[in-house]
Order: sequence, then structure tokens, then C-alpha cells
Amino acid sequence: MLWWKRSLRMSGRTNKTVLVTGGAGFVGSHLCRELLSRGESVVCIDNFFTGSRENIQEFVSHPQFTLIKHDVIEPFVTEADQVYNLACPASPVHYQFNAIRTVKANVLGTMNMLGLCKRTGATMLQASTSEVYGDPQVHPQSEEYWGHVNPLGPRACYDEGKRIAETLCMDYHRQNSVNIKIVRIFNTYGPNMAADDGRVISNFITQALRGTPITLFGTGEQTRSFCFVTDLVSGLVKMMNETSNEQKGPINIGNPEETTMRALAELVLDLTRSKSKLDFLPLPKDDPKRRRPNITRAREVLGWEPTVSLKEGLKRTIDYFDNILSNPQEETSPFIASQQQA
Repeated sequence: MLWWKRSLRMSGRTNKTVLVTGGAGFVGSHLCRELLSRGESVVCIDNFFTGSRENIQEFVSHPQFTLIKHDVIEPFVTEADQVYNLACPASPVHYQFNAIRTVKANVLGTMNMLGLCKRTGATMLQASTSEVYGDPQVHPQSEEYWGHVNPLGPRACYDEGKRIAETLCMDYHRQNSVNIKIVRIFNTYGPNMAADDGRVISNFITQALRGTPITLFGTGEQTRSFCFVTDLVSGLVKMMNETSNEQKGPINIGNPEETTMRALAELVLDLTRSKSKLDFLPLPKDDPKRRRPNITRAREVLGWEPTVSLKEGLKRTIDYFDNILSNPQEETSPFIASQQQA
């Protein structure tokens, strides 16, 4: 049995009810698995625009797991002790497909979840993003940096949407005493990524496995820092349950190891033993040139830092994509369906 399909381990129940929005997505599905393994009762809501039932199929029959199809743009009523708000398309291909709905997910969706927390007294963790730093003029990026974002560009629906979501969290905390946690997630990868999501690692791996050209933008010298999904989930859970300093955040969660896109492509080619060639294309508008988190705060407050190396994480992700490309699922997400009909 492949490593990401292993049966859930069970510890003692904690009797907490945890709501995960976007729980059938890439990160959300890993988070649901971790929470169930800790004995939590998990309510997963997802509109399946980019999420997949296949991601959560292994635990849909779990007695402590509830799946509800719902879009966070619309109000949602339930009882919960904790809320992880992950619901939002997270790759440029997906969030630019319907920019207005992306803004709504970030603004209306966040307001709906904060309203739920206000009513129930639940703690909410807001999944923010390194995109709030834009194309940064400070390197590496620490939480004190306010960012360099183009509010009128094609990425603004996501970048500015996440920035206003952080503002909403702080205002609900100051005005209504809602207990909030803000985490800024840097580039994350691993199993359950969608092959069509346009993110660099999924692109490179699927192109290499198919033997098609690997597309690099610009000169390939722009940098990113990649965190394996299990490390990210560990940081999210630690932040949610941190109580000693009543830390609200924001806190960067990401891998401070920086790599160029060309070096990443060459590593993927080596690990897949692919004969794919490199194909250089024009750099997209507002694409950040450098991205690397300062994780001093995460180390000091949470005792967290990544443990999975890029090479090891890529091997696990290649294993996953090799399996799904060899055994394609019949399920089609609304995003893929709309692209097929276009």
C-alpha cells in the first residue's frame, strides 16, 4: 500500500469538533487525516471546485468524519470548537479562472466563518499566504514586512483577497473578541495536488513523467522555497493549539531552503529519469522574482521547522503522480469540466 494511503492511526478522542473549509482540497485533505488521527471529530465542507472526493475517500466512512458539500460564500451554521479556514483556490490557474468568486471566497467566506466563530466561541485559523508579500522588496520575508502587491493586476483577486481576509480576522478579534490565528503559507507540495493546478512542482513532475517539455518562465532564475505538505499540516495544528502566548500571528509556515526554478526542473528530471527538454516562456505579469520565508517566529513560538528535504518530498510526490497518471480517476472537478467544455 502506498504511503499516503495508509490506514489512519487512532489516538484517544479529544471530543473536539473541528470544521475544515476546503477540506477536500490538497492541503485540507491532509489536515483532515491528521485531525482524525488525533481523535478529533471533523466536519469537512467543500464545493469541489478544485477539491476532490478522491482526496478524502479513505475516510468518508470514518465515524468521526462528516462531509458536506457547501460553498463558504454562503452562510453555514454548525457547532464547532475550532475552524480551519482553507477554502479558496490557491494556484494562479484556478484563482484567476473566476477572479470575482476568488475575492468572494476570501471576503464573504472569511466573514461567514468568523461569524460562525463569534456565535460558537470557536477558534479560527485563517490560512493566509506568502502572496500577501507580493513581489517582495525585502528578502527573506518576515511577518513585519507589509508587502509589495499590485492591487490592479491579474493576481490581485488572490493577493488582495487574502490581505483583506487577514484584516477581517484582526477586526473580528478586536471588535468581537473572536479568537483567531493567522498563518502565512509558503509554497507547499505533495500528494493530492491536482495535475491541472498550474503550480510549478505539479507542472514539472507531470511534464517529466509524460515526456513533454518542462515549461520555465523567464530565465528560470526566479526562486521559491518549497515545504512538504505534512510539515505544513504540523505547523497549522501547532499554531491552532498554541496557547502559552495567545499568539494571533501572522506566522510564516514554509521551508527557508531557497531554490531556483531551473535547479528544481533539473532535480525533477534527475529523479524521474525523464528525457524532457526545458522550454523557456515569457515571465507572467507580477510573478514574484524571489520568495523565501523567515521562520524565526515559527521556531520560537511553535517550536516548528520543516523536516522533509526537497529531494525526499519530491520522491514521494513523483510516486503519487506516477500512480495517478497510470490510473486516472473517473471523477472530474467542476474546474476541469468547465475547461473541457470551453
